[in-house]
Amino acid sequence: MTIRNPVVWSFDQIRQTFGAVKSVEHAFHHPAEEASLVVPQVRRITVADLKDVLRRGFSDFGAYRTDVIFICLIYPLAGLLIGAATLGNGLLPLLFPLVSGFALLGPFAAAGLYEMSRRREQGQSVTWTDAFNVLTSPSLAAIIELGLLLVGIFLVWLLVAMGIYQMTLGPDLPESVSAFVTAVFTTGPGWALIVVGVGVGFLFAVAVLAISAVSFPLLLDHRVGVSVAVRTSVRAFMVNPVPMLTWGFIVAGGLVLGAIPLLVGLVVVMPVLGHATWHLYRKVVQ
Repeated sequence: MTIRNPVVWSFDQIRQTFGAVKSVEHAFHHPAEEASLVVPQVRRITVADLKDVLRRGFSDFGAYRTDVIFICLIYPLAGLLIGAATLGNGLLPLLFPLVSGFALLGPFAAAGLYEMSRRREQGQSVTWTDAFNVLTSPSLAAIIELGLLLVGIFLVWLLVAMGIYQMTLGPDLPESVSAFVTAVFTTGPGWALIVVGVGVGFLFAVAVLAISAVSFPLLLDHRVGVSVAVRTSVRAFMVNPVPMLTWGFIVAGGLVLGAIPLLVGLVVVMPVLGHATWHLYRKVVQ
């Protein structure tokens, strides 16, 4: 056996990941069911439109602040449980991949927030219980299918992240948190771990952004199949690469800021971004 360059190995894993995603997409593709469906049209937007998207997201959050905070307590609690489980089971190298990769599931986890924004847009009264109306949506099966796809990508990311660790600082696990931090920031292999890990993680994030930026809101708004929703989202990304990438950086920056105070900030960041994503969908998809 030969030890390959970690960069080459990582990109090989990414290539396999996209192959797996394509296979899953074909598995969810039901031509007979989707042949009669109208494929949504995609509009062009600008970076300036994102200001209005965020403004509307803050407006929805302000209108239902108590309700969405109650719902979104699950995000910091889940993050803290992940951290505790990781540290308690000798999986320290997976702490950052787990916490950062948790954001890959955000579009699925925020489905209830999209529903609240949708109902407010229609002038209906909204309470926190309305977030669970997603469970009665005609597109529930498709939403779950797409959510499972994101879970699959998340698991592949964890495998790739652990592989990067094994090829840089591994194969032995760190003896303590301080030893791990020292190795990461003061050694050549540690910096290789940072550079390759962040680079590969960025590719995963872009892939998830492309397939899920507007697909979940679209599934809630119209009874379309997973394939149509994903293709529409990818097309929205391709038509608006700069605004969509900018949106991705806004989401990433918001999550980082929300995570700094022991993840407590996510109680505000997650609902704002969730509501704003609905309004982004409204601007992009006709």
